[in-house]
Amino acid sequence: MSWLGAVRLYLIFIAIANLVWEFAQMPLYTIWQTGTRSEIVFAAVHCTGGDILIAMSCLIGSLCLLGNENWPKERFWPVTALTIITGLGYTIFSEWLNIEIRGAWAYGDWMPVIPIIGAGLSPFLQWIVLPIAGFVLVAREQSKYRQAS
Repeated sequence: MSWLGAVRLYLIFIAIANLVWEFAQMPLYTIWQTGTRSEIVFAAVHCTGGDILIAMSCLIGSLCLLGNENWPKERFWPVTALTIITGLGYTIFSEWLNIEIRGAWAYGDWMPVIPIIGAGLSPFLQWIVLPIAGFVLVAREQSKYRQAS
């Protein structure tokens, strides 16, 4: 599998998975009680767009810093780890900025909040679970490609 094929597969997975996750976690935010149906849909789609940009930026940045022209055959795990770490770091910062400083959104009563960092558990897990699943998918496809060669 080429690096471009791996990037495409990862980002397609990330786009679909984040859209599903955004709709699934919507009841954990105040918009679920206060927003109209169209506001909720807009918020989920808008947030998914941001998720795609975050994922793409983290992956491309990680590839520039740690990857090489033979990725994902080589340097797969360092790129994976840095992508997950930077995505998670950005998410923690963004949750703080948009909740505490800008007041752009708010957690509902059902959102578990992680002590000390103050980020919601759902967005925190989103940026661990989904990238790991996406990279596992890429690794499996890369393995199939190697076996066929």
